[in-house]
Amino acid sequence: MEVGLPAELEKELTRVAAEQGRERASLVVEAVERMLDHDAWFVAEVEKGLADLEQGATLSHEELGRRLEDRLTRQRSA
Repeated sequence: MEVGLPAELEKELTRVAAEQGRERASLVVEAVERMLDHDAWFVAEVEKGLADLEQGATLSHEELGRRLEDRLTRQRSA
């Protein structure tokens, strides 16, 4: 399969490949793999969230605020 890239992306890809001493094609394959992995992860996380909703596992706005504040407080003190 061939994919046409806009000139600016082509130029940037060439620059990065040269910096890393890699073939441009290997960078493109790696980028596509990362995108597909991320997409699969995202879909799985959405499905988990939907399953939680179906089971009634939700947080109120107030509870979410408390949890976020607790986390920020712990991070600041660490």
